[in-house]
Amino acid sequence: MTTSLADHLRSLPDESLAALLQLRPDLVVPVPADVSALAIRAQSRVSVARALDGLDQFTLQILDAARLTRNPDDATTATDTVLAMATAGPHPPAPTAVRAAVGRLRALFLLYGPEHALQVLPAVDEVSPYPAGLGRPAAELDPRAAALCADPAKLRRTVLAAPPSARAILDRLAAGPPVGSVPPGALQAPPLGAADPVLTDPTNGGAPTGSPVRWLVDNRLLVPATTGSSTAGATVELPREVGLLLRRDSGPLGPLRTSPPPVAAAPREPKAVDSAGAGQTMEVVRHTEGLLEQLADEPAPVLRSGGIGVRDLRRLARTAGLDEPTTALLLEVAYAAGLLGELEMPGAATGRYGADQQVLPTGGYEVWRAASLAQRWEQLARAWLTMTRQVGLVGRRDDRDRPITALSAEAERASAPATRRAVLGVLADLEPATAPTPDEVQELLDWRAPRRSRGRDAAHREVLAEAAQLGVTGLGALTSYGRLLLGDLTSTDERGDDPLGVHADVESGDPSGTARALDALLPAPVDHFLVQADLTVVVPGPPEPALAVELEAMTELESAGGASVHRVTTASVRRALDSGYTADDLHDVFRRRSRTPVPQGLTYLIDDVARKHGGLRVGLAGAYLRSDDETLVSEVLADRRLESLALRRLAPTVLCTQYQVGRLLGALRDAGYAPVQEDGTGSTVLARPRIRRAPPRVSVTTRTIDPLAAPKLPMPRLLGVVEHIRRGDAAARAARRAPAVVRGGAPGLGGGPVPAHTHSEALAVLQQAVRDKALVWVGYVDAHGATASRLLKPVSIGAGYLRAEDERTEMLHTFALHRITAAVVAD
Repeated sequence: MTTSLADHLRSLPDESLAALLQLRPDLVVPVPADVSALAIRAQSRVSVARALDGLDQFTLQILDAARLTRNPDDATTATDTVLAMATAGPHPPAPTAVRAAVGRLRALFLLYGPEHALQVLPAVDEVSPYPAGLGRPAAELDPRAAALCADPAKLRRTVLAAPPSARAILDRLAAGPPVGSVPPGALQAPPLGAADPVLTDPTNGGAPTGSPVRWLVDNRLLVPATTGSSTAGATVELPREVGLLLRRDSGPLGPLRTSPPPVAAAPREPKAVDSAGAGQTMEVVRHTEGLLEQLADEPAPVLRSGGIGVRDLRRLARTAGLDEPTTALLLEVAYAAGLLGELEMPGAATGRYGADQQVLPTGGYEVWRAASLAQRWEQLARAWLTMTRQVGLVGRRDDRDRPITALSAEAERASAPATRRAVLGVLADLEPATAPTPDEVQELLDWRAPRRSRGRDAAHREVLAEAAQLGVTGLGALTSYGRLLLGDLTSTDERGDDPLGVHADVESGDPSGTARALDALLPAPVDHFLVQADLTVVVPGPPEPALAVELEAMTELESAGGASVHRVTTASVRRALDSGYTADDLHDVFRRRSRTPVPQGLTYLIDDVARKHGGLRVGLAGAYLRSDDETLVSEVLADRRLESLALRRLAPTVLCTQYQVGRLLGALRDAGYAPVQEDGTGSTVLARPRIRRAPPRVSVTTRTIDPLAAPKLPMPRLLGVVEHIRRGDAAARAARRAPAVVRGGAPGLGGGPVPAHTHSEALAVLQQAVRDKALVWVGYVDAHGATASRLLKPVSIGAGYLRAEDERTEMLHTFALHRITAAVVAD
């Protein structure tokens, strides 16, 4: 079979062979040495399974029809025979659809050969042992079952005589798969209708009236595949002839559907879908920034087993006002986007958490904050689409019954990007703004790729939920900017003809089409706010980055959303003064940014706090406190709230304490004073927060969207691979034509050329060939110890090397003389 397929591949033109490599890219990893190696790889179980995984339900059913209609003598079938079986049901598909499916199978070389003698790759039967969900023929299972199936009338009477419970089992196995397991002892129990009752068995019917499985086995409608034991259950199989009889109403292949199942939901208003999604993107960016700020203020320790502990996740969720699954999702996405990382803590004591690493924002977080809201969301969404993390596993138990934590290795799943692309691809192929239910999405996935979607219903529902939480979908439908993002990633994954980046954007900083589409839906960033009489500051939209920095320094956030509300307090003004603002700076910011008159109360508050600010000076003693106001110093010394500091007077205007500066500053501020810190020269020390960042991390968006998929090469490169395979095939044929002594065997008998038997004789043959410009068969041993033979035209010999032109490739090569084993002049 291998030789037959190899000969068929050799007969193809280069374009057809390159098309096969394009449809099955795993065949070129690594590049096959010749056509025979390509044929062996194309028939391997792994490669065939990859090809089958990408086929839709209808094409798989047509392949099953080809398997069921094979001639027992030569294992071939014909397109007309396949068409006859496919159209035998009550609702036959169009013949053109069947022929198109056969064409797809032939393009993938799961079927090959002429239309009247098609052959199926043997590995297809290994990967899928039950075509169309039907069992093996009765002749391969049991002679008595074969005798029953040989009499169609008797077989029909036996099926009609089956009790209802037994008939239910037959119908279930007829739908596929045809193999079922029964509990221990079920085949030894009396059959239905027997005189001796059996114990209640909920698996075999429940009532003490016998076993329906035993009845089916006794009447040859089921055949035991394994007998089982007292502790292990048995396995039974439904013969193919019985399954075909039970499918008389639906056809031998079952119901055939040439197109995906329809979606019942009517399309929504596209503007409403985009508006809902855009509103969610703002929340995603805001909550992600809030979580990263929390981790900057209080980094989370990394567990010894990896990831963030359950307590830290709950703390972050409680502070951010989110549930734990959403918090885990945003943390995972931020980590995948390179905004979070681990920071080594040298010298830290190793405790229950390990405490040698902490999770906190990276340096890329500052760059991300400076970007527009749409660009920030796009970076998060791209990371979600490409990260190999299944966030739905967080909170579950692993195989060792340990909880799976956020950012831990147990949540790693290499198939996650392909799953997200498949689910969103279903939404993208529907009419825009169509919102199918999760069940309808699963049905579409089951039709598009039934082998891949089998058993992954929970993962698909998780993708839909995460897409809604991240704003990729709105009201259950894929948004317009989400469609652009998916198309961009898919085209990037499939494009391989731009290794030098010729078609890339001229300026990488320009916003992408996705960001521009989302920007058009979001409210424009504002550079102003409205100050009210109660000292609240209303920002009527997302603030631009410079305004956001000023608000963070001068106000306290009260509520967030499309329009955020902040409040100016004594503590917020003092924090701004500590960070380097002066009273005039604050007055200027409010005067410049406010679209309403600045309330007089706000002006008084800023002036009052600024007047008190810096009235006390703190330095090192432990710490000292000084002031030009002797009365203020005496007041502090007499304040009972500060007795724990054990202040002592060094001079009328100087106090000192044994405690450090930080504790002295905190105690004074808690008591209502407004001190500032100074250095040894008396200059004020600005209280800007010390920012700690983890080392930079590379975002996962730089890698391919599907790490399990083979690289897709453009047609010019595939044609180059085909040329390489052709050359290897020619070299293999040439090696077979080489004399036996050159190939490493004994010299042939007869009147052929006499080979050189010693190294000196080989050198003499080569020197004579240089003078005569004759072709020579040369055998040599390469650097890996492998023997090879080539037909060469020697050019020169010198310095221990032979320079010769390869007759096949017409390229000049150099060979070490000590590696040459034989030389024979060609005919």
